[in-house]
Amino acid sequence: MPDPNPRLNVALLAVPESTASTLHGMYDLFASVGRDWGVLMGGVPGEPRIAPVIVSRDGKPFEAANGIPVHPGATLAEVASPDVICVPDLAVAPGESIRGRYEPEIAWMRHRYDAGAALATACTGALLLAEGGLLDGCDATTHWAYCEALVRDYPSIRVHPARALIATGEGQRILMAGGGTSWLDLALAVIGRFVGIEEAMRAARLHLIDWHEVGQQPFAVLTTRRQTGDAVIAQCQEWAAVHYDSDAPVAAMAQLSGLAERSFKRRFRAATGMAPMEYVHNLRIEEAKQMLETTDDPVEAVAGEVGYEDAGFFGRLFKRRVGLTPAQYRRRFGALRRNLRAAEVPAAGATAARRSA
Repeated sequence: MPDPNPRLNVALLAVPESTASTLHGMYDLFASVGRDWGVLMGGVPGEPRIAPVIVSRDGKPFEAANGIPVHPGATLAEVASPDVICVPDLAVAPGESIRGRYEPEIAWMRHRYDAGAALATACTGALLLAEGGLLDGCDATTHWAYCEALVRDYPSIRVHPARALIATGEGQRILMAGGGTSWLDLALAVIGRFVGIEEAMRAARLHLIDWHEVGQQPFAVLTTRRQTGDAVIAQCQEWAAVHYDSDAPVAAMAQLSGLAERSFKRRFRAATGMAPMEYVHNLRIEEAKQMLETTDDPVEAVAGEVGYEDAGFFGRLFKRRVGLTPAQYRRRFGALRRNLRAAEVPAAGATAARRSA
């Protein structure tokens, strides 16, 4: 008689660049499904619904990128028919090429995907799928700091930096999470799709997982680009970092550069990848985010401080770039900053007390 509740076979792909916290966190979360709810509610473990296994090229122990030992449970060849393959994040720099580094892993994933397995990537794990051509012509997401490089290196992929979770590919058999702890959303999505919504809800309750419904956009830093090759534009960037609230910043930077304004705009875009005014808007929005987090100034005052006379325009621009209104951003991140500050005081006091003891 067939098992009415067969276990879902989940292979967690591990490479030396894997981050052990995500790799082992996903393993623990998947292993708890069906098992730990029974312990919580009745003191008796339930029947596990997922069988996770950490797999690697050769199955040998190694140290992950953050120095934590990883002990794979199987080689790629030994896991012939997983239902789901999960790829945790990779500790590589934005724009760092991974070409030729993971050919056996990519070939195995492609073969298993063609055989019907689903794929799930957390954060920069998306790079393996991109390198293997598995995302060609597809929607995708990854950590917000890596989206630009993904667009540049794999132009056929439609990258959505604001999205924390995407289902894509043939039959939507590829699930992708953004950066940081959005791997928790990914794990819940895998549980919900392949084991059941109720089990996913139990996992969320058991582990206190809160869905990233606002996506990645509010967490992203808009001024991540760095440019050092063009000394003239670098000087203008340094000026803008201090004078972003000026009335006519683009004209002032053009004058500083000694170039005609039209030539300056072309050179600035070539050096930074964005128009000068877009760059200034990003600087202003980042400063506004800091003010919203750390002060109680009215939104209109914040707008004026960063260079916008029209508070309505500022609010619309902020919402478009951050994904939240200024008031929503203040409630979410101002509260987070206050809570962290409140937690800091007792810790500092305890440290002082220990030192004086």
